[in-house]
Amino acid sequence: MTDPAVLGQSVTFPFSGKVAKNRVLKSAMSERLATFSPCDPKERGQPTEELIRLYETWATGGIGIIITGNIQIKKDHLEATGNAIIDKDLPSDYLEYYRTLARAAKTCGSLVLGQLSHPGRQVSLTIQSHPESASDIEHPSMAGVLFARPMPLTKEGIRDIVQRFAYAASVLHEARFDGIQLHAAHGYLLHQFLSLRTNKRTDEYGGVLLSNRARLLLEIIAEIKRAVNDPTFMVSVKLNCHDLSYPHDVSEEEPIALAKMLESAGVDLVEVSGGTYETPQSFEHDRNSHSQRSSQAYFIDFANRLRPYLLHTKICVTGGFRSASAMADAIRSGLTDVVGLARPLAAEPFLVAEMLNGTKSRAKEDKLPPGQILRIAAAAAQIAEIGNGYDITDFNSAFNVSRFVARLQKEIPATMSEAFAGGEAMSF
Repeated sequence: MTDPAVLGQSVTFPFSGKVAKNRVLKSAMSERLATFSPCDPKERGQPTEELIRLYETWATGGIGIIITGNIQIKKDHLEATGNAIIDKDLPSDYLEYYRTLARAAKTCGSLVLGQLSHPGRQVSLTIQSHPESASDIEHPSMAGVLFARPMPLTKEGIRDIVQRFAYAASVLHEARFDGIQLHAAHGYLLHQFLSLRTNKRTDEYGGVLLSNRARLLLEIIAEIKRAVNDPTFMVSVKLNCHDLSYPHDVSEEEPIALAKMLESAGVDLVEVSGGTYETPQSFEHDRNSHSQRSSQAYFIDFANRLRPYLLHTKICVTGGFRSASAMADAIRSGLTDVVGLARPLAAEPFLVAEMLNGTKSRAKEDKLPPGQILRIAAAAAQIAEIGNGYDITDFNSAFNVSRFVARLQKEIPATMSEAFAGGEAMSF
C-alpha cells in the first residue's frame, strides 16, 4: 500500500496561477439535469435545482478540481437531452443560474471549470437532423441511436463557432467559474477537426498538416483569452491520445505535437483521454495494449511519454483509476500531475474525501455485466439520484443489478439509446 497523502498536495497551474487544493479531478460526465423541450429550443439548457444539488454534493466530497458535464454552445446541437447550454442566441444566458451552480460547486474550496463542447456529427437524429462537422462523414448508428449526415462547416460557420465558444467562456467567467475546459476528445466537434478520419477538408482547417486541423481549437483558445481578458481564468483541454478509427491514430506524434501547441497557447491543464463512441473498445485501448506501471489507469503510459515535452502545462490522466494507492503511485512517480475520476464519483460522491482521510482505500466494485453501455446507463441513473436527493443505487448488489437490467429491458430501445447518446466519460 502506498501512502495516499501525496494526493492531498496542492497543485499550482502555470499560466492562470490558480491553485487546486489537491490532485484529484472530477472528470466531466453528462448529467442531463438541465431543462429540455423537444419542441422549443428556447426552453432548453437552464441549470436546475437538481443540477445544483448534484454539484453541491460533489463539492462536499473533497475534490480538488471539478469539471462540469459538457455545456453546449448551441441550443439545437446537443450531446444529449438535458445538457446545460450557453447560447448567444437564447433570450437569456442563464447567468444567475450559472452563478448559483458555481457557488454550489465551490462550497468547500474546489476549483470549478465548465466544460464547453459542441457534438458536431455526434448528435442523435432525434435532436438534430442537420448536424455540422469538419466534413460530411456520417457517424454510424450505435446502440439504436441514428445520426444524420453532417454538413461541412463553412468559413463563416467556423467563425461563428469560435465566437460561440468565447461567448460561453465569458458567461462562465462572469458567473465566477475558475475556468473552462474545451472538449477536444471522444469524437465531438473539436476532435472531428483534429482527426484525419473525420476531417477531409482541403482548406486551411484540414489536410495532412496538424497545424491546419488544430487551427479551430487554437483560434478558440485565443478568442477566449481575448474575450475574457483575465489572465487568472484557467483554460484546460481534454485531448485524445488515440481513437483507433484509422491507422494513423496509433502514432503518438500528433497528440504530443498538439499538446506542445496547447502549452504555447497558454493552456494550464491537458486532460489525457482516448477513444470515441464509434469505437467503444478504444476507451480502454492503452490499458490493453501496453505494459504500464499502473495496473489501473488506461492512458498512463501515454502521459509518461508526453511528460518530457511539456515544461509548464500540467497533465491529468482520466480513466481506470480505482484505488488510492494506484492514484498516489501515478503522482509520486511523476507520471501525471493530477488524476481524474468519473464513474466512481457517481457511485460514491464522497470517495475523494474518504480516500484522503484514510477511511477508504479504493472505489466500490460493481456486479454489472461486461460492456460499456450498461455501465453508462447505471452511472446516469446514479447521477440523477444524487441530483434528486435520493439514495444512490449500489450496483455491487446482484439484486440491484438484476432489477436495474430488468427495468432497462422494458424500456429498450429508448432508455439505452438515451444513455448511449449522453454517455460522455461515464465509461471511466
